[in-house]
Amino acid sequence: MNLDVVLKRFESPDESRTFEKGHFEVVSVGGMTIGRASYEPGWKWSTHVGRELGKKSCDVEHVGIVVSVRSVAAMDDGRQIEMKAGDVFYIAPGHDSWVVGDEPYVSLHLMGAEKYANKGSE
Repeated sequence: MNLDVVLKRFESPDESRTFEKGHFEVVSVGGMTIGRASYEPGWKWSTHVGRELGKKSCDVEHVGIVVSVRSVAAMDDGRQIEMKAGDVFYIAPGHDSWVVGDEPYVSLHLMGAEKYANKGSE
């Protein structure tokens, strides 16, 4: 019987991905990769992440939880969905997103974290 306990913190992540107006910390624990996205007001995926990757929309599938403030997920088909603190979200590949308002946005990513904003895999 394995009785190990593993504790990690986003303040000391396994990996940190930094881009203009934001960063994404990654921890791996219990066979999962979990990410924390922190974006400044004015952050937009297509401008601050996608441009560097040469992509107009994010092709990562996400499941997560909005921790603070609001953002919009804009699907490639034209739909726009606003998410706010406390929302649990699923976002299919093929979207842009941006921060709403003038406060920093934070979300936790339970699926897609290993690929998100990763120059080698997105």
